[in-house]
Amino acid sequence: MRSRALHPGAWWAWALALAVAASRTTNPLLLGLIIAVAGFVVANRRSDAPWALAFRLYVYVGALIVASRVLFRILIGGEDGGHVLFTLPRVPLAAGLSLFGPASAEELLGGFYDGLRLATMVVCVGAANALANPKRLLKAVPGALYEVGTAVTVALTVAPQLVESVQRVRRARRLRAGRTRGLRAVKGIVVPVLEDAMDRSLRLAAAMDSRGYGRRAYLSAGLRVLIASCVLAGLMGVCVGVYGVLDGTSSWLGVPLLAAGLVVAVAGFVLGGRRVRRTAYRPDPWRWPETLVVAAGVGACALLFATARIDAGRLFPSLSPLRWPEVSWAHALSVLVAVLPAFVSPPVPEVVR
Repeated sequence: MRSRALHPGAWWAWALALAVAASRTTNPLLLGLIIAVAGFVVANRRSDAPWALAFRLYVYVGALIVASRVLFRILIGGEDGGHVLFTLPRVPLAAGLSLFGPASAEELLGGFYDGLRLATMVVCVGAANALANPKRLLKAVPGALYEVGTAVTVALTVAPQLVESVQRVRRARRLRAGRTRGLRAVKGIVVPVLEDAMDRSLRLAAAMDSRGYGRRAYLSAGLRVLIASCVLAGLMGVCVGVYGVLDGTSSWLGVPLLAAGLVVAVAGFVLGGRRVRRTAYRPDPWRWPETLVVAAGVGACALLFATARIDAGRLFPSLSPLRWPEVSWAHALSVLVAVLPAFVSPPVPEVVR
């Protein structure tokens, strides 16, 4: 297989499907398997670009989320389940509220499960950031969402650029025989990193202005209002329709409103594409490896949804009574389908230094 960069949309579709699969379970064994799958694919298919170095940062953020959820359960206290592990002095507050007190194993495990699920979704987003080139992803954004896509792309590149700046500053301090670790080195690293971020923001703003970004005077005001109304109304209809589908108690808030929202949103996208006159130099191709990557992510999510009807109890470990989490082979094999991009996607081109 010839080495080439995969379409960034394929990586994002794969990662978001994996995040949706993670949202359907609180089983720590399954969530750990999803994290392992994402990490394995990133380790085998990421490049040496700056955005590919931020995956470790997302893992740290996930660990911080888990720790904060467990600490919050300790803060509010609780002895549901009866298995009290330790008791802290209770601090009474107003309106019958209090802090600390007894902390049970059920409460702490509940916080750990919820935090791990959210952390797994964050790690999946980090995998997409590490694998997909955000600048190339901007070229695939529809014309109606070009400005929103630019803002999202700039926001997604903040973490990778900060990681690159920290590494560059630490490398410079190491060459000057300066401290690179400890609290004393924080001040010498934070200030240059913030200065570098400001310089990068000014360069980006100047580059966007020199290329005429945001100028669309060739469209009438009425057409711009119509485009914005269609896009906003369509997206609101899609959001309400998705809520109706997931809720299942309302007939007209579900599929009918979802379909109507999609039609209006597509119409807004088509009209909005006329207001942005831009060309794409060497657009990214969509070939069979991209299709296989998306199919692997969507297939893993769909299989997990399907197997949930067969054995739904193991997706949510019991806290009352307290039981050890178990994983069925059907659920594990469903998640392992998402590891296929590590083998079916083309290898990343080597960077010539």
